[in-house]
Amino acid sequence: MSKFMILYRAPESIREQMANATPEQLQAGLEAWRGLADKVGYAIVGLETMLGHTTHVGPSAAGRDGVCRYSILEAGSADEIGTLRDGHPQLVMPGGGFIDVFEIIPVGDI
Repeated sequence: MSKFMILYRAPESIREQMANATPEQLQAGLEAWRGLADKVGYAIVGLETMLGHTTHVGPSAAGRDGVCRYSILEAGSADEIGTLRDGHPQLVMPGGGFIDVFEIIPVGDI
């Protein structure tokens, strides 16, 4: 089994998303993330940690879509992680969110 870091990106920060949402939208979002947790519970090492302010360091320009959450999942392959994303709340959010999947390689395996 391998571990994967899932980065959730969105055009708005978590704080902006929450500030601009109605109570009904916040509740629906919470229920969608709980549904995801129920669906992929067997693979969860650390599910969805929200991230606050992003600071860009370095000479290149910061991307338009910032990282707003991350999760750690365990699966047999990156393809299996791909199936876990089906119907993912981040991919259907208003404004267009997306997901990056990175395999975590233990330092001893290099």
